[in-house]
Amino acid sequence: MSQSLTNIIVHIIFSTKKRQKYLSSDIQQKLYAFITKLLQNRGCKVIKIGGISDHIHILCSISKKCIFTDIIKEIKVASSKWIKTVDSNCTDFHWQNGFGAFSVSPINIDLVINYIANQENHHKKFDFQQELRAILNKYKMPFDERYIWD
Repeated sequence: MSQSLTNIIVHIIFSTKKRQKYLSSDIQQKLYAFITKLLQNRGCKVIKIGGISDHIHILCSISKKCIFTDIIKEIKVASSKWIKTVDSNCTDFHWQNGFGAFSVSPINIDLVINYIANQENHHKKFDFQQELRAILNKYKMPFDERYIWD
């Protein structure tokens, strides 16, 4: 094949440090725009970003030119610095150390878009920890409770 083609679609999830509720709805919208631009500048396509006050979901396609963990690191480092400059209540803001990343089949994109869009309603029933456990179990990912939360 003379051309390299990829369609790597990933659902990325991470929370604020200790799930502190830093992300007001005003900050969320600006944060999503900031992350979208950052990913676009790296050749990635943002499909949907959403979340609530203590965590974020990013559905995107990853450019074949990107190293996935470098992209996550860049998102978290750059957005953390940015958040501290836009709200004086966020000077102690940090993201959690880890993240979750899950491959998404193109036929399931609409399901994940709807899931991300409905975070406010979803989290009236489940907190972030319950949500992440359910996703990890759905993807049959082993995890150790002692090390998953920070």
